[in-house]
Amino acid sequence: MQDIQTAELKTEIKELILDTLKINNIKPEDIDDSVPLFSNDNILGLDSIDGIELIMAVQKKFNVRIGDQNLSRSVLESIDTIAEFVIKEKEN
Repeated sequence: MQDIQTAELKTEIKELILDTLKINNIKPEDIDDSVPLFSNDNILGLDSIDGIELIMAVQKKFNVRIGDQNLSRSVLESIDTIAEFVIKEKEN
């Protein structure tokens, strides 16, 4: 079972994505934590431009640094991977 802090962080990440990309027709609870953000299965329908905006927004909001393109690709895989990255960076 995930702890409350992780669940809150994931909700915060979902809200950040919706706000950053100005998506008004989807609620945070409609976004699946484990579905890849850039897959056709994802409700958000994101593209590579969205990815760039999200990297900047995540870095700014959570005061973390996503160093290179390969890292950003793995971090932005899903809500779960973004949350894991933020938690890991905060522990360092």
